[in-house]
Amino acid sequence: MPVPTIVPVILSGGAGARLWPVSREGHPKPFIELPDGQTLLNKTLRRAAAVASAQRLLLVTNRDYYFISKDEVNRAFGASQRPVTDYLLEPFGRNTAAAIAAAAHWVVANVSPDALMLVLPADHLITPPEEFARDVQAAASLAREGKMVTFGVPPTRPETGYGYIECGQPFGQTRAKVVKRFVEKPSLATAQEYTRNPDFLWNSGMFCMQASTLLAELQKHKPDLADAVSRTWEAVAHTDESGRLVELPAQEFAQVEDISIDYAVMEHSDQLVVLPIAASWNDIGSWNAVAALSPADASGNRVRGDAVLIDCTDCYVHADERIIATLGVAGLMVIDTPDALLVASMDRDQQVREIVAQLKQRGHESYRTHRTVIRPWGTYTVLEEGEGYKIKRIEVKPQGALSLQMHHHRSEHWIVVSGTAKVACNDRDFLVMTNESTYIPAGHKHRVENPGVVDLVMIEVQSGDYLGEDDIVRFSDIYGRT
Repeated sequence: MPVPTIVPVILSGGAGARLWPVSREGHPKPFIELPDGQTLLNKTLRRAAAVASAQRLLLVTNRDYYFISKDEVNRAFGASQRPVTDYLLEPFGRNTAAAIAAAAHWVVANVSPDALMLVLPADHLITPPEEFARDVQAAASLAREGKMVTFGVPPTRPETGYGYIECGQPFGQTRAKVVKRFVEKPSLATAQEYTRNPDFLWNSGMFCMQASTLLAELQKHKPDLADAVSRTWEAVAHTDESGRLVELPAQEFAQVEDISIDYAVMEHSDQLVVLPIAASWNDIGSWNAVAALSPADASGNRVRGDAVLIDCTDCYVHADERIIATLGVAGLMVIDTPDALLVASMDRDQQVREIVAQLKQRGHESYRTHRTVIRPWGTYTVLEEGEGYKIKRIEVKPQGALSLQMHHHRSEHWIVVSGTAKVACNDRDFLVMTNESTYIPAGHKHRVENPGVVDLVMIEVQSGDYLGEDDIVRFSDIYGRT
């Protein structure tokens, strides 16, 4: 009998609110760079590819993150080593039960009902990868027998930001154990007790099971959700020409209950076992976790970027662009980005999400986007704005193109700083070279593209009575955004 294929299913999304202001809703935690220059998604892709028996990955993400995800895949692998990567795109988040169930339908339809799903959140840091690969093989052996395996992490410290799993008796002659119960994020005193008790493990949110097993258990314990996901899958109509892209329809997906896979299935299933992993695991869920990735000086201070610390102890400074100076403080985090600054006590790192909640309630853009916004064609950065005007720096990748579009309320003046711009304005096409400019009146259809092999950099000056990003009518777009 052939050995079932292992298909890594990478869940990539979420706001990462505890890592604000670096992580934003429009640029969440999987895409932020660590001190070594790699993103968490990049590391997860490499880790997944190392255990994918068919060299095929499934990335489940939000439609808005599709293009940045593709860029990460291209950065993670050379062209010759790149695994086949498929994308399952959600119109909006419905929690992990919906995402994993939809992925199971994809695996059944595109690989096999017996294929093993290795579910990996995109924002974990696991080392060494060789040790994790051995953990996966141990889990796969159990999953081939019809078990659902969750990976547990032996706690190394009291942690109030993680859920826990209480273990029961060993399962057979394996390292796995029977799951006694799931425990919500505990108080500090309770977490200290759990750290001393070998029966308690951190709940990593990683799983290994056959796709058919997951769907059967979901139907058994949460039939309404199972039926809603089935209807969503049946309504899937769009794939790209290569079959590498599947979009879940919004109307049907909106009917799926918003609930975690733990609540929906894992807490109720008698097919679940927990495998303590030998690899080192960190979900990089707070600024303390990020700080630990940088070396500490003799006073316990850690720095990323350009900073001066005098008479300071146990501080973390993240300087994005400008120099940061601290004097005579202790246990402080300073996280600086071009448009937002966080100053907080290190022991309050779990409460950063409360700041994001307030910003969201106020409608402040800094909860959602950075000053520099990533687009499929490149980036734009808002340099300055005021009453009736906005100034942007626009960078277009080689062969990239903005959509053919029109604005009702604003005109635009483009100055090419470097590279060459191919401009369409109404029925006229022309080139704008370095140190040249052009003017696009309001109401004119227009597009700019980069026909060259180096980045195109422009300064855009907008003027008008309304300068919101929603003042845009798209007529055509090479990235399918119309």
